[in-house]
Amino acid sequence: MEITKVLRTRQIASWASLACVAVLLTACNSSTSSAASSATTTAGPVSGTSTAGPTGASTFLAPGQSLSGTLLHEPACGGFGCALSGDSTAFLSTMTWTSWSGTQAVGTGRYKLDDCNPDCAGGHVYSVAIVVTLSQPVKVCSSADPRWVWTHASFTFPDGLPKALQGQNAPQNPWTFSPLIAAARQTCAR
Repeated sequence: MEITKVLRTRQIASWASLACVAVLLTACNSSTSSAASSATTTAGPVSGTSTAGPTGASTFLAPGQSLSGTLLHEPACGGFGCALSGDSTAFLSTMTWTSWSGTQAVGTGRYKLDDCNPDCAGGHVYSVAIVVTLSQPVKVCSSADPRWVWTHASFTFPDGLPKALQGQNAPQNPWTFSPLIAAARQTCAR
């Protein structure tokens, strides 16, 4: 009789433990849903699910690595071009995009680079042939649908680089846009 009571008590304790775990899981999921819905409210409307990843249509180039300007989708970068750097020393120009997806964009065109010699204001701007691959999109939360911005660029120079842009003066390659990553993440933390 005593053994039956002990076994019964253990069985009840086991069921109680399972019930407790179920309650905790439900509570955690509810707070996650609550947080997600709160983020959706502060970030604005989201089409589809909030965990959706980038698509070609939702991924953009942030000129000058800034979120305050107009984000560009498959830009031709005519005229002087599309600033890649915030200090106006690197521009993409006359771009043709062979692919633009949610994971990477590949384009050919010209890369206008200031050699900053003797300083950036008085430097010579070189225009070199380029194949650029943009990748590693990061989500930007805004009042519009979620957008993604490219945060990494790698370059190949089919015709090489002029002497002034070689050695320690060579352009950064690959280039990770760290300030842009921080700014994009900040928009989703609000």
